[in-house]
Amino acid sequence: MNRTMADIASDIAAGFLAEHGHMTPDDARRAADVIARIEADGIETVRFSFADQHGVLRGKTMVAGAVASAFRNGITAPSTLLLKDTSHRTVFPVWGTDAGFGAGALVGAGDILLVPDPATYRVLPFSPHSASILCDVVQKDGSAIPFSARTVLKTALDKLTERGLKLICGLEVEFHIFRIEETRLDHGDAGMPGLPPETSLLAHGYQLLTEGVYDMLEGLMDELRRGCETLGLPIRSMEAEFGPSQLEFTFDPDHPMAHADAMMLFRSMTKQYCRQRGLHGTFMCRPKVDNGAASGWHLHQSVEDLQTGDNLFMPESDGTISPTASAWIAGLLEHAAECCLLTTPTVNGYKRYQPYQLAPDRIQWGHDNKGAMIRALFSPHDRASRIENRVAEPAANPYYYFASQILAGLDGLARGLEAPAPVETPYDSGAPELPKSLISAVEAFEAGTLFTGTIGPEFVAYLSRIKRAEWDRYLTTVSEWEQREYFTLF
Repeated sequence: MNRTMADIASDIAAGFLAEHGHMTPDDARRAADVIARIEADGIETVRFSFADQHGVLRGKTMVAGAVASAFRNGITAPSTLLLKDTSHRTVFPVWGTDAGFGAGALVGAGDILLVPDPATYRVLPFSPHSASILCDVVQKDGSAIPFSARTVLKTALDKLTERGLKLICGLEVEFHIFRIEETRLDHGDAGMPGLPPETSLLAHGYQLLTEGVYDMLEGLMDELRRGCETLGLPIRSMEAEFGPSQLEFTFDPDHPMAHADAMMLFRSMTKQYCRQRGLHGTFMCRPKVDNGAASGWHLHQSVEDLQTGDNLFMPESDGTISPTASAWIAGLLEHAAECCLLTTPTVNGYKRYQPYQLAPDRIQWGHDNKGAMIRALFSPHDRASRIENRVAEPAANPYYYFASQILAGLDGLARGLEAPAPVETPYDSGAPELPKSLISAVEAFEAGTLFTGTIGPEFVAYLSRIKRAEWDRYLTTVSEWEQREYFTLF
């Protein structure tokens, strides 16, 4: 007997996820629609994925017939996936009685639960027999995990809504694509992490926005653009960036959660599309390649009144900065150092903060100045008035990154802060410097009060432990610089 969509929705609405408040009746109806679309699209497998603490997609793939069960009861996965550093090592003591989250919590490598979001269903352009559904993460008993990526952003968005505000953001993402010359897949190349591939260039670079370089990359650009369009990502432009084999894609303005999901899908699609074609896509900030250039992730943002839709960043008729824009910028500046762990979460990202390199090195803002951390792009009567924060690296976890902007901006508003005078010579100003290393960012994150007071102290302790583990491994690894500097001299 064929079941109707109403029957399927009713069944999902009676499941474990609905019982614990993670699947509303509207969600259940969307889930039933997804099940019908899976059949209509001829989908064989569905990838249920969540963004881990590093902004890397993890999850499980299920056959089409198991999707209804996933919407009813969720999908189990090892809790250690939330407890790993970037080498995939578990850095919490999970084999004792307390891993650091209270007795019995996240111990024994037990399970957590993935909660599928039916609104995120998409057919994958690089695997057309497969679809993707993004998930939230909760405890196996249905209770919240306060440091899971989507939960952190939802917490920040709730605080924004409570104040009657809405954030609009637009993405500019720089990244590299190289040709793979050697995959490095011998047994001896494995490890935690394994050896990276050996690569060569697709274009020499240092010919910013020249049509000749774009023409060399056009076939690749077109494939990635079409992939974005298939996934429903609001792609706006494709550019040949400054460095060798460096590209930039920009996306139209959207809601923070939509854009966080879009960034996750874009990075994953790019890497998988490239891998299938003998290419290596990387969002590492500054790859160790000869004559390379660092990549940034520039986040455009403006704040609107939730009721009227008015852009509250639009300046006065005489050009005076609006009170909302002033307070928001002041909040971003005041909390920039402690936010760096979320905007620039890798050892490598701090090697981008160099003067005269179209990247910020200090905590300041300026009018249409690409050397400042915050670039203001507003003028009277311009409904697109906004700021651009140029601080982040493209490897950042988008949910954490967006949450940091919302919470810092809201703090500026709540306290009535005012932005200092804008700078015109950002590399010669006396503004405080951005953290010079990952450990400096960790220390600023731990010493700050923003995230302890908004997300909670467990979030600060959790992320600090993971990043300190990465830093400790970095410190104990003998670098090529050390070998070259000292091996012969001494």
